[in-house]
Amino acid sequence: MCSVDSDICRRAFRRFVLPACLVVAAVGASAQSVPSPLPPEVEAALSRARLPRDALSVLVADAQDGRVPARLAHRAQEPVNPASVMKLVTTFAALDQLGPAYTWKTPVYIDGVVQGGSLKGDVYIQGQGDPTLVMERLWLLLRRLQGQGIQVIVGDIVLDRTAFEVPEHDPARFDGEPLRPYNAAPDALLLNFKSVSMGFVPDAAAGIARIQYDPPLAGVQRQGSVPLAAPGAECGDWRASLRAELSDPSRAAFQGVYPAACGERVWSVAYADPPGFAARAVEGMWREMGGKLTGSVRQGKVPAGLRPAFSTTSLTLAEVVRDVNKFSNNVMAQHVFLTLALQKNGVATFDGAREALRQWWQGRWGDVPMPVADNGAGLSREARISAQALGRMLQTAWTSPVMPELVASLPIVGVDGTLRRSKSRAGTAHLKTGSLRDVMAVAGYVHGASGRRYVLVAMVNHTGAAAARPALDALIDWTARDQ
Repeated sequence: MCSVDSDICRRAFRRFVLPACLVVAAVGASAQSVPSPLPPEVEAALSRARLPRDALSVLVADAQDGRVPARLAHRAQEPVNPASVMKLVTTFAALDQLGPAYTWKTPVYIDGVVQGGSLKGDVYIQGQGDPTLVMERLWLLLRRLQGQGIQVIVGDIVLDRTAFEVPEHDPARFDGEPLRPYNAAPDALLLNFKSVSMGFVPDAAAGIARIQYDPPLAGVQRQGSVPLAAPGAECGDWRASLRAELSDPSRAAFQGVYPAACGERVWSVAYADPPGFAARAVEGMWREMGGKLTGSVRQGKVPAGLRPAFSTTSLTLAEVVRDVNKFSNNVMAQHVFLTLALQKNGVATFDGAREALRQWWQGRWGDVPMPVADNGAGLSREARISAQALGRMLQTAWTSPVMPELVASLPIVGVDGTLRRSKSRAGTAHLKTGSLRDVMAVAGYVHGASGRRYVLVAMVNHTGAAAARPALDALIDWTARDQ
């Protein structure tokens, strides 16, 4: 045994004994609602943001060895709203159960006789939850249909969306922003996230900005250009200056002007009639490709016994998870979540997805309190998880075979995704972010200066949570500065 006055013992005390004491203190403090110590720079940042210490829940622990005492645990056992950090639970559960190479299929059926470029019958497109059917991939699907020798459909195109049984969705219910793409609802045949991209290209000589709409929607009147703002006008809030009228599903109009100083810009908006989007997109794309349709695009179900003519295949789950976590895509996360139920039950429901998650969680961690996942995306006021439970999951993920895919899906601090503007030292951490009204959170992995990896979970629940970013940045830097 050595003296506590020696350098070796002082270092050992700081590294092992003191953290253990802090963990014990944190657990006791949680029971008594007495806050535990936080790093001084984090305390200072919270004070500047006028946030109380009990608004923050934190766990910092060794990523690989759960037996090592945590470096920091503050209100770690309190279930709180994690916002989009909940996507970590959904994506790890999917990678662990489905595998990184999992793909979604979208079969296409031809019910009729093809002769002389015409199909006398119907085409069926059966959605099975592919979250990557964006405009370019819809074009490829229809191009393959034309490759079957079909230019004219003397019948209907039928969209089968029965693989998902989800409740009717009001896109304005969550935050009163129905035209924001992040409020799109899951759909077995999700096309282009039910959103339209409008590209604005200024033409100074003509005094206008031309507008391109993707994908083309059948039956929608589209204004082809908008006047340019007065010379010298700054870009500023260019969307507001357009004075867009987009609430009518049958037309897109603009009463304002576009500043030439903005150059080329793209504005993506959710379509005003989400249930009708797929039919309009399929018909609009088919006709733009030169195809003809004598009937209509309608909802229906594939007849029993009909065999698919071909199927399109999605990106792999590993690629989908990267988009979900890097850019916090809500509807893609919900599709991944629902697929857990689809694979078990043959049909996707939120109740089925929550039950699949419950079985997986209990099989993995037993009595560790499981999250309240709600829709699996974190776009929820009801979702809850504790820093301790999420930290335990992240420790398991670090030692799992799918660790490389999960970590690679997370935004890199100061480099890309939702953390590209972070003020923390660039490249020191891979973290998922989360933000809602009254919530700010980060969770993932931090690379310490010593070479060790740490799990970091930090969640702020408070009416002033929007001001918490500097405190979270300070916590990331403190975690990385472990020597």
